[in-house]
Amino acid sequence: MFAAPTAVYLHIPFCHRRCFYCDFPIKVIGDRRDGSNFSLVDRYLDVLIAEIEATPPSDKPLETLFFGGGTPSLLTVPQLQILLKVLQRQFNWISQPEISIEIDPGTFDRSKLEGYRDLGINRFSLGVQAFQDTLLRGAGRAHTLADVYTALDHLHQAQIPNWSLDLISGLPLQSIEDWDWSLQEAIVAQPTHLSLYDLVLEPQTVFGKRYPEGSSGLKDAPLPPEELSAEFYRLSHDRLTQAGYEHYEISNYAQPLYQCRHNRTYWTNQPYYGFGMGATSYLGGQRIARPRTLEAYEIWVQNYCQDGQNFWLKYETDTPTDRFLETLMLGLRLQEGVDLNTIASYCPQQIAPLLKALTPYQQRNWIRYHYAPDQPYPHLQLVAPEGFLFSNQVLSTIFSL
Repeated sequence: MFAAPTAVYLHIPFCHRRCFYCDFPIKVIGDRRDGSNFSLVDRYLDVLIAEIEATPPSDKPLETLFFGGGTPSLLTVPQLQILLKVLQRQFNWISQPEISIEIDPGTFDRSKLEGYRDLGINRFSLGVQAFQDTLLRGAGRAHTLADVYTALDHLHQAQIPNWSLDLISGLPLQSIEDWDWSLQEAIVAQPTHLSLYDLVLEPQTVFGKRYPEGSSGLKDAPLPPEELSAEFYRLSHDRLTQAGYEHYEISNYAQPLYQCRHNRTYWTNQPYYGFGMGATSYLGGQRIARPRTLEAYEIWVQNYCQDGQNFWLKYETDTPTDRFLETLMLGLRLQEGVDLNTIASYCPQQIAPLLKALTPYQQRNWIRYHYAPDQPYPHLQLVAPEGFLFSNQVLSTIFSL
């Protein structure tokens, strides 16, 4: 029996420009200050609202909402207010849901932050990526280092109590000194949460074409070697845990009580609504991805509004093996790991082969087991930082079972 969703993700695809590493479904709007008086944004919001209004509500109230992108902070306060009102009409909410929005330096001021906050947004995620102008330019970011410090000033002046800061490691020409400085500046800024992502080379991106098959590529702008990227990761763990942050997920750190509740929905393989261009929802054991272009998404929503509940019949439901693999792939990202007794309730035949296959990693202290009284199977977790660092190797073994 599948649980009812309590989380909503909304994709806002607009960006000033496409970053060199970005493979997300976005629409570039150039140097426009925001989404006001722009027919393309109005057109998208109309389609997004139509999709939301055609979706039957869950029998459970929403606990988290997340506006991602793209750059959601290009929306004006009135535009965001319209979306929130539509969501409130369509769904029941708990009394204090976590409502997050991604924001980029250079796309907001203190007044906009306070306007978002007054609408009920209570968690902000700031996309800094680096504290060096050369690295920001080299990654194709639309903002400068001066924009970063101005954004931090706005967050502090508006007294935003819960906000996250994003950084990217493994950028071209990035040194260990660069990374250490970015970590130190992030700690000084005192976010309640940090997300640290290692650069991934997607084939269709500028970086993917510039550095084919993960090669170090250009002589004047090489990528850090794998050994150095591993040192970035270890340094992050050491610096941030010493500063009081919990390394609660492979790429995420939080002060006590400030883990991202919405993203935990994904990592614990729970159902959620996804709305918007390129968004994926997970309902009734089905993962349904929307088209990645606005034109195709518009047609998809038209068909969805016409077909109603029959629309979902074309999608296949997860098998027990699918759930087994997805639960481990997602759950092992969390420091707390996965309870194998839960998996055994729907896929018992996989547990013994799994434990046998993971023996070498237990010997290397990449994983550990915890046995609870009266439970036949252990709780499995990766050991930070080395288990997290080599998680792909562990997962490759699991997927080969």
